[in-house]
Amino acid sequence: MRTSRLLTATAVMGAALFLGGCFQISDLGGGPEAVRDSDTGEITDAGKADVFTLSVGDCMNNTSSEEVTDVPVVPCSDPHDTEVYYEFSLPDGEYPGKDEVYSAAEQGCYTEFSNFVGIAYEESTLEFSYFAPTQQSWDQGDDRLVSCLVVDTAEQVTGTLAGAAR
Repeated sequence: MRTSRLLTATAVMGAALFLGGCFQISDLGGGPEAVRDSDTGEITDAGKADVFTLSVGDCMNNTSSEEVTDVPVVPCSDPHDTEVYYEFSLPDGEYPGKDEVYSAAEQGCYTEFSNFVGIAYEESTLEFSYFAPTQQSWDQGDDRLVSCLVVDTAEQVTGTLAGAAR
């Protein structure tokens, strides 16, 4: 049985509507698998990737579905909506509950936002969101990983948002 992770929007509720577009991520289904460069690990050919295999620097589109297993990743040189900018693990133990997971994820992503973007979150035109463990992924898959996502809600971007300072 596959487990899923939860995408939650902090200040990205508008982005969820903007990014909702054509399909739900969980409906990505049987598309081709993304291809990674064997040396650098960067995505070289667009396709689907298991949400548990995402890495900092991965870029993707249409990340507005709530629970996901696969996501549509693209090379960051292609237009995209979202980029993974930071990852961290929550402490082991019993699942602390959705509110506690969201709070920890939001705090961790908020703290690292300015380090990645190069400007304080409150001054930025960019937003953040995150993938966080669900109770099912926590209990069945030993999932503790939070993946922080930076989003430009105004338009798709090409390249990384690292140091964008906007």
